[in-house]
Amino acid sequence: MRPTTGPEMHARPTGRASGRRFTACLGVIALVLAVCGTPVTATPGEPRWPTRVQAFVANSGDNTVTVFNTRLGEVVATVPVGLTPVGVGAAPDGDLVYVTNEQSDTVSVIDARALEVVATVPVGSHPFNVAVTPTRAYVTNYGSDTVTVIDVSTNEPVTTIPVGRLPHGAVASPDGDRVYVANNGDRTVTVIDTSDNEPVATIPVGLFPANLALSPGGDRLYVANTGSDDVTVVSTRTGRPVTTTKVGNAPVGVAVTPGGRVHVTNSGSDTVSVLDRDGDPISGPIPVAAVPEGAAASPDDSYVFVTNSGADLMSIISASSPALVATVPVGSTPEGVAVTS
Repeated sequence: MRPTTGPEMHARPTGRASGRRFTACLGVIALVLAVCGTPVTATPGEPRWPTRVQAFVANSGDNTVTVFNTRLGEVVATVPVGLTPVGVGAAPDGDLVYVTNEQSDTVSVIDARALEVVATVPVGSHPFNVAVTPTRAYVTNYGSDTVTVIDVSTNEPVTTIPVGRLPHGAVASPDGDRVYVANNGDRTVTVIDTSDNEPVATIPVGLFPANLALSPGGDRLYVANTGSDDVTVVSTRTGRPVTTTKVGNAPVGVAVTPGGRVHVTNSGSDTVSVLDRDGDPISGPIPVAAVPEGAAASPDDSYVFVTNSGADLMSIISASSPALVATVPVGSTPEGVAVTS
């Protein structure tokens, strides 16, 4: 779901997908088979990635999750979940995927091998996103200004953490020691120490911060500020912003590739901005289908996957060059996306 554009709790937009579909999808739907339809095989000396590297797309309009196999280049399953799924987070080992169901106040836990729901966990009001460490899942409750912590070994909630107003996105540090939460209602990011599940810092960012992502080494945090049309780059070592970069209209999603390229979805201008480690633009914006929101990077530095909630599509962008290479039909009003590793 797009974050609020005002100080009060937002209502879900109605009919935003109508009239904005890319019927031609930039002429690249046919490229799905050409670009992604052949399994990728490793040559001698190259690492082999698990066959379950998959993109999980939360379709808020039809209460399902689309599963796209990134190696086969095809949709392999559609998994029913709760009402209005919006956020997705994958466990670091890739075995489990957590989906926030905004209107059910629950999280669906999907087995990434069996491709079925194995648990449903009650959380706070209007859960929005989730960050997963090796031991815990951290769920942002947009309607209750809290984060629910789930024990991943039991799939039971263990504690609730107060954070800022209207918490939206969340991301865990590579070592799992910190979780960063974007507070959409008060221009801040809350830093949570996962050793005792306590907030330890608050970082000022831009207007209506939505989603956020970390550099591969965890020393840079990138925050998409929907209300100010920019990205705040934060040093996690000092806990302070180091620069702010203007991007397109209403940025929502952000993903960083293993190679360090930062991809930002501009939901109001139907583009994706690509930045370098320091937040400087690498190229001009990449046109994609209507209302790009979620973003996730493949672990092999091959592609970035972007959901287009206004077109019921997922765009596939080359991670090494700023170019759209394919689109994939998914469910209705896709929002969050995560890729297993």
